[in-house]
Amino acid sequence: MATEATRIGGRIAEVPVEAEAANSCGLLPDISCLTGPNFDANLLHPLVREFYEHTSRWRMDVWTQWSPAFAAPGAAIEALYGRRIQQLALPVNALAVAHGVDSQITTVLDSHGNHAGAAWLRTLRKSGDYMYSGYYRATTLPGHAQPSVHGTFPLEQGNVQVFLRPHNSAAGSLLLISPIGPFGDNGAYVTVMDKGRDHAARVPIHEEFHVYVDDENTLRTDHVLRLWRRTAVRLHYRLTPT
Repeated sequence: MATEATRIGGRIAEVPVEAEAANSCGLLPDISCLTGPNFDANLLHPLVREFYEHTSRWRMDVWTQWSPAFAAPGAAIEALYGRRIQQLALPVNALAVAHGVDSQITTVLDSHGNHAGAAWLRTLRKSGDYMYSGYYRATTLPGHAQPSVHGTFPLEQGNVQVFLRPHNSAAGSLLLISPIGPFGDNGAYVTVMDKGRDHAARVPIHEEFHVYVDDENTLRTDHVLRLWRRTAVRLHYRLTPT
């Protein structure tokens, strides 16, 4: 038997499940949980839905392209910070991701056994270094009717939280966007704890993910990360079923 989940709220425990189920964990139990006034999950291509509902079944190959103005700062952050805490470490050297990315999904249940979210760990296949360690769930921001994808990335004294707004795009593709906007809207936030108090601020990091199926029926993702309005890095993912 394998273990699929970790409970939150009370004692931490592993839940035994069949191996096949443990190998088919997804970021979302059903992507229809994102359906709202501005998005309809029923219009998605079946492969896009399959990826989000059974993420652990997919292998990732990655290509990166940094903008010249951001390559040096990105390398410094990766070397001095990202590698040390094994978090938010986007390689500047394109060869670092040439062997692909391994990922592991762990479903997290609440105290009633319901799906609360999913932990997604991504490591560079060649070195074993972590790129991202994140916790993902669907949530609806206060004052909004449209559910968002909510990613949380733990740091030493707090975390980065990103809220992505879903959109339907051409040929059943999915757009996830963290746009420019006011505090409380979709976007990126940093929270820190200092002297027993929590502080939160919106940061000028804006991302766009386009998840689509190409003409050869291959699932792909274009990921653009911007600081303010300037593109810092572009990533391209080729996703193939294992």
